[in-house]
Amino acid sequence: MNGSRSGRGRRIVLWRHGQTAWNLERRFQGSTDIELTEAGVGQARRAARLLASLGPDAIVASDLSRAAATAAELASVTGLAVAHDSALRETYAGAWQGLTHEEIVERYGDQYAAWKRGEPVRRGGGELETEVADRAAPVVLEHVRKLPDAGTLVVVSHGGTIRTTIGRLLGLESHHWEGLGGLSNCCWSVLGEGARGWRLLEHNAGTLPEPVLGDDD
Repeated sequence: MNGSRSGRGRRIVLWRHGQTAWNLERRFQGSTDIELTEAGVGQARRAARLLASLGPDAIVASDLSRAAATAAELASVTGLAVAHDSALRETYAGAWQGLTHEEIVERYGDQYAAWKRGEPVRRGGGELETEVADRAAPVVLEHVRKLPDAGTLVVVSHGGTIRTTIGRLLGLESHHWEGLGGLSNCCWSVLGEGARGWRLLEHNAGTLPEPVLGDDD
């Protein structure tokens, strides 16, 4: 597993968890531990077969059950063990957690608008996006360093955490991170190692276009 893989560098596949009931209700999950729906398990199972074809070398996942269960589907196909890390959890959003999209806009309209403009906002009194990147990106890089040459790491996490991690690894200023669209359930993005750092090779990839239902829409 080295230069024989067409001479490319290492890759990071950032895979969002499958569907939850709160996704369907457009209810902000944040760090609340919500399980996959039956449909979400099916999404993870289908996507796992596709991701297994990339020949991943390692899997690391958020310890929240929706991400852990998604990662387990890939582990069952590949035989790889899953490392779990709480630093890959979704953004803690305080008072926003458990509220629907409409309730957030109604009760915290100014805060929501400022967030969408790319301003640093503690949504619901929770974490800044930069703080999420501060905890998640180093964990991803730690696992990347353990890869063989041209190896592939699959990171199973959450929409907001994935977006901020991509922004950080690409070296984008935080106010530009909103320019990275959200991920649909069980879709993924791929970063490739280039001569000048990480490059975004794919974004919101998956089998079929799906609506983005979640905290990051």
